[in-house]
Amino acid sequence: MPTPFAIDRNALPYEARLTPRELSDIDTVVIHCTELPDLASAREFGEKIHYADSDTGNSGHYYIDRDGSLHQWVDDGRVAHHTRGWNPRSIGIELVNRGRWPDWMDSRHQAMDEPYTDAQVVALIDLLRDLQQRLPRLQWIAGHEDLDTDMVPSSDDPTRLVHRKRDPGPHFPWQRIEAAVALRRIPVGTKPDSL
Repeated sequence: MPTPFAIDRNALPYEARLTPRELSDIDTVVIHCTELPDLASAREFGEKIHYADSDTGNSGHYYIDRDGSLHQWVDDGRVAHHTRGWNPRSIGIELVNRGRWPDWMDSRHQAMDEPYTDAQVVALIDLLRDLQQRLPRLQWIAGHEDLDTDMVPSSDDPTRLVHRKRDPGPHFPWQRIEAAVALRRIPVGTKPDSL
């Protein structure tokens, strides 16, 4: 079924090596921010190989730039590496946003001050509605920070702990998204086997 909006399909070089799955396996969407300065930096990071056993890297399925343009780097029918424990059942959507860049784990740099653009939010709502039409079991939505709640030693002071993941962060408009789509928000700290 074609989408009612433009998606720039530009598969990552290792997409064919990602594990295939049935679309009926997907019941969750995980919202991320790139925590990088721009889409080009996110692409460069996405192309890096992080897993020698599969010769693949970390990536979401979709990326939404600040201007609202929509990019798909991994097919829905492939398992992307974006959220520990949740990948086989989820779609990862990354919004371009600086987040904590470039000092992600520095305890003095944990604020996430960049707001999301209206164009990004509109594009995200359109994409979520489209995914609901195409993925028969899609029913859950969460932020990366809701599912990965681990604390890790900070890079500036190992005696201080910081959140491993904080995205999409405090500026993400959850109320607007939840009002626009019929997906249920997963409670913070939920484990994949408990749904």
